[in-house]
Amino acid sequence: MRRLLAILSLLCGLVIAQDSPEPQRRPNILFAMADDWGWPHAGVYGDTVVATPVFDRIAAEGVVFDNAFVSCPSCTASRNAILTGQEFWRLGEGANLHSTLDVAQPTFVQLLRDSGYEVGHWRKAWGPGDFKAGGYEQDPCGPGSTFDKFLAKRDPEKPFCFWFGTSDPHRGYEPGSGIVGGIDPAKIKVPGCWPDTPEVRSDIADYYFEVQRWDRDVGDALQLLAQQGLLDDTIVVVTGDHGMPFPRGKGNLYDLGTHVPLAVRWGRVASPGRREKQMVSLTDLAPTFLAAAGVERPAVMTGHSLLSVLDGSPANGPARSSVVFGRERHTPAQAMPSLVGYPSRAIRTEQWLLIVNLEPERWPAGVPEGATHPIGRFADCDDGPTKKVIAACEADPKLYWSYQACFGKRPKVELYECVEDPDQLHDVARERDLLLKAAMLQKQLYAELKSTGDPRFTDAEVHFDDYPYRAGYLRKHLDKWQKAQESKR
Repeated sequence: MRRLLAILSLLCGLVIAQDSPEPQRRPNILFAMADDWGWPHAGVYGDTVVATPVFDRIAAEGVVFDNAFVSCPSCTASRNAILTGQEFWRLGEGANLHSTLDVAQPTFVQLLRDSGYEVGHWRKAWGPGDFKAGGYEQDPCGPGSTFDKFLAKRDPEKPFCFWFGTSDPHRGYEPGSGIVGGIDPAKIKVPGCWPDTPEVRSDIADYYFEVQRWDRDVGDALQLLAQQGLLDDTIVVVTGDHGMPFPRGKGNLYDLGTHVPLAVRWGRVASPGRREKQMVSLTDLAPTFLAAAGVERPAVMTGHSLLSVLDGSPANGPARSSVVFGRERHTPAQAMPSLVGYPSRAIRTEQWLLIVNLEPERWPAGVPEGATHPIGRFADCDDGPTKKVIAACEADPKLYWSYQACFGKRPKVELYECVEDPDQLHDVARERDLLLKAAMLQKQLYAELKSTGDPRFTDAEVHFDDYPYRAGYLRKHLDKWQKAQESKR
């Protein structure tokens, strides 16, 4: 009898083993991030001028997010927030442009590498700044390599995580490149905060030209994955680090600066071709990557995993109904020789944007004259034809509204109804019937900032204006200025 029971037990074990699915292989990750690419500049979002067939394909074969926002519309701070899965204000010096990142802050790249992933990056990934000042010996995104060489050298038994970067569509642009490249400036939709002039339209066309070049680069990366049979086993994420480098865009908390494209393709995506309306922060990407890889998420991460949105698995909690973001020092754009920034925080729901400017006496895009940064006038805005056109609007009574919208000082609290006013030009914070709405959103924002440890809303010391600006050109500029001052004495 015992022998019979043993045989039956063995047979049951074999049946169970045969019926049990093989454990799923941990996915590869290709994180493709453009530099200064904002929403809605992709075909899938309704832009009929810029051609983004690769991004549109990823959206059609995966999930596209309509409401994705950065933690901060400034390169280094945004990328630090994405890497760490934390809001930028939690990262000390890493909250500023041209800064560093403390190696003690866990990042998804570091955690994936420690769990057996091979990691690497191409072109612009982390930064700009000095990663060695934070204790790193190499780029926080891993060793540098082209994607094809990385794939050729990798261990095929290990999963990989590769940060596929670019400097497109960051300025400067080749003037007229968009028109030469076949983009018709007459068909471009000019944002409502800028004058509609030939110079502005041509400038946007040049930006589109670089967006299209970036899209082709991503297409090349997908082809490499397909050739090696890796495409469906790879989570492909395509997005930008913040909005376009134009006035009232990059460095600003309006949608033109914070709203970014986001699409994800993966062989395990449930119901491909979906559009997701929920509010998403790019800080959500780090916990998503870790969850997909089966790596424990550090408690310090404030982002929410999107894994359930991708593969249809049970969600750990409700979807976001709002996102919060902000900024500290972008460039040292205030009066010489100050290094202070323009601190602001904001909360965005599907309908509303509320902005709190914490130092409204300062200039939001930098001072009109005498800035610390060598750009000079309105140094928080990259130089270019559109900036030049709008700066000249100061002397034009008919176009002064554009100058004020882009460069003028702002009230402490701004409120915009984003459905009826998508360009966010009509501040309704002081309208009587919306005072309660503004107060409620501000209370919600402050509670979120306090709960996530924003030093400006806790008892912690605030040092954002004290940290160094780690760009060698600024030191040379300040030394030259100092010598000029001494010669005047």
